[in-house]
Amino acid sequence: MLFRSSSGAGGTVTQLTSKATGVTLSKVTGQITTANDSLASATTTSFVLTNTTLAAGDLLVINHISGGTIGGYTFNASCGSGTATIYIRNVTNGALAEALVLGFAVIKGVTA
Repeated sequence: MLFRSSSGAGGTVTQLTSKATGVTLSKVTGQITTANDSLASATTTSFVLTNTTLAAGDLLVINHISGGTIGGYTFNASCGSGTATIYIRNVTNGALAEALVLGFAVIKGVTA
């Protein structure tokens, strides 16, 4: 099934203090602006996205839209019931202190 987002399906949220600070946005699409605290080279941090549209087995697709060093990070997510843990890894040779704008979309996963 192809999912098409409609007007009002998305939203935005900004982290308040660090890249490890959780955020809440209950939308199927949206943008998360991370805090601009430093992330050391070859280091991963994570935060929880609270989102009532998520279920275990769903996929959360994340794209680095703007802000910071494009290509300097990798992103991954793991969904549960009402939450997702989003992992951000600095893959450069130096520390980066940048606010990143991450676009996301929920893909509903059905295994049966």
